[in-house]
Amino acid sequence: MQNSALMMDFYALTMANSYFEQGRKDEIAYFDYFFRRVPDEGGYAVFAGLEQLLSYLEQLRFTAQEIDFLRHKNLFSESFLDYLKHFQFRGDVWAVKEGTVVFPHEPLVIIRAPIIHCALIEAFLLFTLNHQTLIATKAARIVSVAQGRKVFELGARRAHGGDAAHYGARAAYIAGINGTSNVYSDFMCGIPSLGTMAHAYVQSFNHEYDAFLQYAKDYLNNSILLVDTYDTLKQGIPNAIRVHKEYLAPLGYSLKGIRIDSGDLAYLSIQARKMLDEAGLTETQITVSNSLDEYSIKDLLSQGAKIDNFGVGERLITAKSEPVFGGVYKIVALEKDGKLIPKIKLSETLQKTTTPAFKNLWRLYDKNHKAIADVITLHDEMIKSGQPYRLFDPEYTWKTKQVTDFVAEQKLLQWFNQGKRMIDSPTLEAIRTYCQQEIQSLWEEVRRLEKPHGYYVDLSQDLWTLKQELIKKHSGKQR
Repeated sequence: MQNSALMMDFYALTMANSYFEQGRKDEIAYFDYFFRRVPDEGGYAVFAGLEQLLSYLEQLRFTAQEIDFLRHKNLFSESFLDYLKHFQFRGDVWAVKEGTVVFPHEPLVIIRAPIIHCALIEAFLLFTLNHQTLIATKAARIVSVAQGRKVFELGARRAHGGDAAHYGARAAYIAGINGTSNVYSDFMCGIPSLGTMAHAYVQSFNHEYDAFLQYAKDYLNNSILLVDTYDTLKQGIPNAIRVHKEYLAPLGYSLKGIRIDSGDLAYLSIQARKMLDEAGLTETQITVSNSLDEYSIKDLLSQGAKIDNFGVGERLITAKSEPVFGGVYKIVALEKDGKLIPKIKLSETLQKTTTPAFKNLWRLYDKNHKAIADVITLHDEMIKSGQPYRLFDPEYTWKTKQVTDFVAEQKLLQWFNQGKRMIDSPTLEAIRTYCQQEIQSLWEEVRRLEKPHGYYVDLSQDLWTLKQELIKKHSGKQR
């Protein structure tokens, strides 16, 4: 998708024009990106998509054609359109690293910029971060139940368009997927692309054996055969073994693998393993596919399935079980005359009341580098490693815990200063490695698939007090 400046909600432009006409184009605002709930009732999410957001902010410009299009709406002043003609993002950006494990209500991205800039980037920020964080979170769940077996992303054909396929593959790779069927993602990002054959290939030959034999001839060292076109146990696997014995083995090669794409995958994999082993093909791998997700993979392994690799498609690339990540983007402060003015949004729903002010995010680790809790503080507050610190639940404030033997780490880094990059982009492999370290820093009780232990995200005393003061100030306030 072309990163057009007009890839935004229309109200961003009407608000921006209004701010401009009010003389507020240089007024500084602070916005937080955060989410309120982990999809699938999981214990954590995996943050992804930051690199695409930062690249967008660097390149964001309005073309003459786009400005002329807006002019014909007859809603925007010429002075505002001239402002857009020379627009360039000049804000500051703080964000956690891609691959960080994150939790509800934490500020994951903070934008400090002229209020017009904050308005114009909202939609791109949200759909970029929400999509990739959703897919990375789903991928992490799937990888977590595979018990070390490889998982491949095969969902391009079911994705919601090319961008969703490509960036979905990227997010899934960050979270631990081993490869993708999407060649473009390999070309652009270096994610290993792989594949075997479709049933159409087998059906295009008069006999299944002929299809297998030709494929083996074409790919001597990568002969992975799809064995379920007709009858997996009576035809597919026997024909694959025959190709190995009659053609590959005499040339010094071996059948690399088989794929099963239908039927009772647990039963078929067990029988396939027996047949392959009896033929001396103990190193031949079994890959299964067919609408898999974390629940079906867990169920297959609990039945003793003999599977080496999982091909996961539509239920990963569309996050089918819960296809929306509820990240939001809310104003939390303004700057006027050099003074910070915290802002809060109230709601009858407690979870929708925002946390005001310019903030920081800390993670406390024990001596084994296991995460104890996260603490959201005011931006200039410090948490010093090893010094006693009192944690308390921001809703049930009587629930407290004193921690002493810990290491405190700031999770928010400044990526942009006045529109200029402060940190070079890490490689995708570095992000992937970091993500695995992040996941391993969580206790198993937080990582488990069902009914995970709730991870603690607390507010500092000063931030909690400020929030309560603003709630009291604005509650029941007359218009």
